[in-house]
Amino acid sequence: QVQLVESGGGLVQAGGSLRLSCAASGRTFSSYVMGWFRQAPGKEREFVAAISWSGGRTYYADSVKGRFTIARDNAKNTVYLQMNSLKPEDTAVYYCAAGGSVSTTTRVTARGYDYWGQGTQVTVSS
Repeated sequence: QVQLVESGGGLVQAGGSLRLSCAASGRTFSSYVMGWFRQAPGKEREFVAAISWSGGRTYYADSVKGRFTIARDNAKNTVYLQMNSLKPEDTAVYYCAAGGSVSTTTRVTARGYDYWGQGTQVTVSS
């Protein structure tokens, strides 16, 4: 079992930055692929970024590539999402997720992950 708790969301103006954190419980954190997803009102949950268990490989949605950075600290059981140059269309609830058997195909899909946090709201004003 892994429990995930996100923090760091808030209200920011367009062009600003936020850093989200996701703290995980459990001693097997380093064995999980970690992902960030987001869901805007009336829309489906969408993939934002993912990072391999070692942190050596990262993956991004085209919409955030070059603006967002995912990182992890296995010693602290924490994964981060640094978000720069934020746009109003980035407004959503952001969720952290952990997957034990994530494949090349499933890492960009919600069904590829086993555990989810409760989400943190990010609002970008224009």
